[in-house]
Amino acid sequence: MQYEIKRGHKFFPKKTWEKVLNFLARTDEPTPYLLMDSDLIRQSCQKIGRGIKNSKVFYAMKANPDIEVVKFIMQQGLSFEIASEGELSVLRMLNVGPDRIISSNPVKSPSFIREAYSYGVRLFAFDSEHEIEKLRILAPESELYVRVSVPNEGSEWPLSKKFGVEPDRAVSLLLLAAERGLNPVGITFHVGSQCMNIYNWSTAIDKVLGVWRKVESEGIKLRVLNIGGGYPIRYTREVVDIESIEKMINETIFSQFPEDIEVHIEPGRAVVGEAGVFITRVIGKATRSDENWLYIDVGVFNGLMESIGGIKYTMIVGSRAKPKRWIVAGPSCDSFDVIARDVLLPEPNIGDYLLIPSAGAYTISYASEFNGFPIPKTVLI
Repeated sequence: MQYEIKRGHKFFPKKTWEKVLNFLARTDEPTPYLLMDSDLIRQSCQKIGRGIKNSKVFYAMKANPDIEVVKFIMQQGLSFEIASEGELSVLRMLNVGPDRIISSNPVKSPSFIREAYSYGVRLFAFDSEHEIEKLRILAPESELYVRVSVPNEGSEWPLSKKFGVEPDRAVSLLLLAAERGLNPVGITFHVGSQCMNIYNWSTAIDKVLGVWRKVESEGIKLRVLNIGGGYPIRYTREVVDIESIEKMINETIFSQFPEDIEVHIEPGRAVVGEAGVFITRVIGKATRSDENWLYIDVGVFNGLMESIGGIKYTMIVGSRAKPKRWIVAGPSCDSFDVIARDVLLPEPNIGDYLLIPSAGAYTISYASEFNGFPIPKTVLI
């Protein structure tokens, strides 16, 4: 194996790259699998929220729900955002207290509401009168925060279509929640996952400010502003850093909102994304219509689903051969299982490793066993 640390992933610290290569040298673990660097996760946990006053960080479990990863994040002091009984069951096994759990899914199943409320969770998002009615019956006297729709331009994975309401509607819903005996406490929004436009946050905060003021003029005291997630990570290029994003968020919030406001942050990708590297092997090569095809043992269906939505991964092989342009595809017999096109790589041999850095988020959590291929194992190192 001819990998050189200096030729590895330019965004991976040398220490992380050494840990990955040392693991490969001593393991017989069958591929594919996902390595997660605990040092990088710890650094992210320590960094996120540091630049925003009165902030509390809730890790979005959907990004990577592996129990060992979640346990490690819990040990760093983060709280959790969940949407299902499955996610709650992981936290229950780890004895995470209900005061460290919120649910920002605006549309929840009745069974999940029942179970979360029974466990002691009391903070829920909503964006419709139907959700108010479910919560009134199944989670009486809970604390609610309404989701407002905000621009997602500049985000590589927009989230603005399925959830959220406009300001006037948000005001009406918060007032209705109070009438129904629930406790409206705040507002939430999401600028989109992998947000590359730093101004999305200031635009969103300005938009929800009117809702906040209108509701308080009606006699309802709010205290929580949940800014969702969206912090970007480095895949193939540099992105705006967390410190710059949080500096702007902090200045925007505290120049307009009350000094005692609670700011909730829900990072997922930013906590675990850069900490992961997929370990795969080349299983086939072919030339079709003058195009070079490279097949690996992980694909769209069992780990790299975000590639079809525009996320572009770096790929690394140990070959010293002359670089060629490749179409990289997964192992299934479905022609939809194409990970990337026009990838410049030295030609590897069948059986060689192909490494995919920055793969810690939204990979295993999306994976299925389509076509009988297993969901890759996660290993915390």
